[in-house]
Amino acid sequence: MRLLSYLLDGEPRYGAAVEGGVIDLTKRIGRDFSDVKALIAANALSDAQEAAAGQKPDYPLEKLVLLPPVLAPEKLWCIGVNYAERNAEYKDSSDLPKCPSLFVRSMSSMTGSGQPIEKPKVSDQLDYEGELVIVIGQGGRHIPREKAWSHIFGMTLCNEGTIRDWLRHGKFNVTQGKNFDRSGSIGPWIVTADELDPRGPHDIITRVNGEVRQQDTTERLMFPFDALISYLSTFATLKPGDMIVTGTPTGAGARFDPPRWLKVGDVVEVESSRIGVLRNTVAAEQ
Repeated sequence: MRLLSYLLDGEPRYGAAVEGGVIDLTKRIGRDFSDVKALIAANALSDAQEAAAGQKPDYPLEKLVLLPPVLAPEKLWCIGVNYAERNAEYKDSSDLPKCPSLFVRSMSSMTGSGQPIEKPKVSDQLDYEGELVIVIGQGGRHIPREKAWSHIFGMTLCNEGTIRDWLRHGKFNVTQGKNFDRSGSIGPWIVTADELDPRGPHDIITRVNGEVRQQDTTERLMFPFDALISYLSTFATLKPGDMIVTGTPTGAGARFDPPRWLKVGDVVEVESSRIGVLRNTVAAEQ
């Protein structure tokens, strides 16, 4: 199932993306769930599937304003330096990491597929980072790696947009450059694990104005999805709807010589063949 969130007459709603459009599930399910996160927390995927069965689309997809599929996850974890060769891109002669690099983003830094991502007034160094995202279904703490797969509700995509010259304003952190309002995007929907085995392998490709900039596969992750879930749950309880952005391949704009920063009007597409395409156009901050 492909679950998505969207605006209708200014009201957040959710539904299922199917051939020909979107089935609105907001009021169709017997139990009243306010959003996708509530549906996940109630383990109600089967209710959603039953409600959508045999229904015709209510709206064409292109007429809707898409939002990130989970509107308010308790945690939006982001993993850095997770594909082979990514460590070498830093040219610091460091050993391969023994543990995942980790930072967090606020949802105010994210928008939905088809919506503009913003180049801020204070920087010309807006960069793209195409990534696969795992969405937690069953929560937990101290999750053994061998049981981690059963905690994944589904997968989506992220353009983990970064303002490069704001990454090192503090001595140790990257938080500022990762949290500019509307600098990144998540979507277009969650493909649930019953239709898309998170074990993969999964491909990931990023295009800017149709030009391939990043391309890789989860077979080359240094810290696979099950390892990330086990590691994160060692120190934090994972909750239904939490999202883990699992790392970007080589080829971000900062790694070119000279760097290739995003400009107003650029179109960024992040694609995985069994999930779909997350597409955004760059706009200037107003």
